Amino acid sequence: MMQHDKTVKMLIVDDEPVICQGLRYTIDWADHGVEVVAEAYDGSGALQVVQEQEIDLVLTDIRMEGMDGLQLTKELKRCHPQIRVIMISGYEEFEYARQAIKLDVTDYLLKPVDIEELVAVVAGIVEDVRRKDTRLDGSVRDAELWLAEMAAPYETSIARPVPPYLLTSAEYKLIATQLEKFSNIAASVTEQDFAILQQLWLHTIRDNLESRGVRHVSVFVHKNLLMTLLMTDQPLLKGQWDEVLQNMLDSWPKEHRRMYCAVSDAYTSLGETAAMCSEVRNLLPYHALDNCPLLDSAYKTKVDNGRVLRDFDSSDMVSKLSVALFKQDAEMLEELVGGMFQFFRDQRYLLTDMVKVCDELSIMLRQRLRQSGLTQLEHGLERTFDLDVYNHANAIRQAISTEVFDLLQLIDKVGIDRSFWIIEKAKKYMAEHYLSDLKASEVAAYLKITPSYFSNIFKQSTGKSFSEYMNELRINEARNLLLTTQDKVFEIADRVGYKEYKYFVSVFKLYTGMTPKKYRVLNIKE
Repeated sequence: MMQHDKTVKMLIVDDEPVICQGLRYTIDWADHGVEVVAEAYDGSGALQVVQEQEIDLVLTDIRMEGMDGLQLTKELKRCHPQIRVIMISGYEEFEYARQAIKLDVTDYLLKPVDIEELVAVVAGIVEDVRRKDTRLDGSVRDAELWLAEMAAPYETSIARPVPPYLLTSAEYKLIATQLEKFSNIAASVTEQDFAILQQLWLHTIRDNLESRGVRHVSVFVHKNLLMTLLMTDQPLLKGQWDEVLQNMLDSWPKEHRRMYCAVSDAYTSLGETAAMCSEVRNLLPYHALDNCPLLDSAYKTKVDNGRVLRDFDSSDMVSKLSVALFKQDAEMLEELVGGMFQFFRDQRYLLTDMVKVCDELSIMLRQRLRQSGLTQLEHGLERTFDLDVYNHANAIRQAISTEVFDLLQLIDKVGIDRSFWIIEKAKKYMAEHYLSDLKASEVAAYLKITPSYFSNIFKQSTGKSFSEYMNELRINEARNLLLTTQDKVFEIADRVGYKEYKYFVSVFKLYTGMTPKKYRVLNIKE
């Protein structure tokens, strides 16, 4: 029985005018609540009609000269997703017609067209259009706007009242659905194809929920985040809800990335909806731990009880990355990044935990590189992680690898001395061993380079010879000991690495302009 008198407006498309007229006049469409408003003879002509007139239903052949039925359907799904499409194809075009199914056509019929079958299909569409038109007379749209406001990650200044359409349910649930590894989809799918994918997404949710008597309102709050408010007249047990939602996920076409779902607890007051939206958003990053398709508070509690996060040593990682960058060692960089993400996996870090560490690491690394002379770096981070896009660990790892290798190329491009890491390591070793009779050949052996190469790059980097640099370290320590101890001068000479007293005195006088004894007397009196 029809719910009201809306007439469904239909467009017939075929490249043979006689077929268009046959389909138009063979059936008394008015008796079935349909008005044939126009005919078109290819996809381009059909799109023009759709632009100019209100169309609810398109009946089209699949094979036509120019823009065919498949191309037409793609454009309709992209620009006019509310329009229903019935596709007609020959037996020999069956494989071709299978593509129409992926485009989510309402139905397709084989030639020669059976009139009774066509009428039955159209009648079903008319009833569905009328039913949805009744629901969409403003009430559902108001509900969608209200849900979008509830799902916003910030408080809005508009206090939109709860639409009456939502107030007739005994129980509510809030779910958030996403597609896994979405960064791969975003990189490979056109905007047009993604619009089609979103329509398929909405239809999958709608068809599965409505078949189980669950009313719903859905709204995309992100390309990869569909928020859906579920409503039932009678409360359902958790097992019943799990079955409904698992069946919904299982019905998602296998050729697309798998869908997963975060589920709130059941609630009875719509005033809790904003909190439930926040709850399900916080559940979504848990999917990356075990690829669990249904995420709820019980799953989160179980995971959290088994997770004790060990802190990641960012300072040590920055030091190692700096060495690899200045050494221009790409293999070492890849091993370091890989080891970091293995640590994340072993410690069961959430995506949010990984991003926090990576952001801290990026800031510290850039600061270290600036201190080392890389002044071409921009201040702050050049990227942010949208976890609705980078919703798996490999995507975050790839982004970090890209960032690190960009730095590697920048260092190579600007020509920063690649011996920097060698000299830094040498300075550290010398600071630890300068009180002994340390020789340049020993430092070179420690660094596993030849003494002559070490002497050259040390002089280029510091502006001092090895002996000059060592004398500075030793004399500075001798100054300190002269003023802070009662040790005799020859004892201090020995302590700072000079075995010959007279040589120590001559070096000390060279650097300070006075003997050690005079330095002690003058400075202690002061």
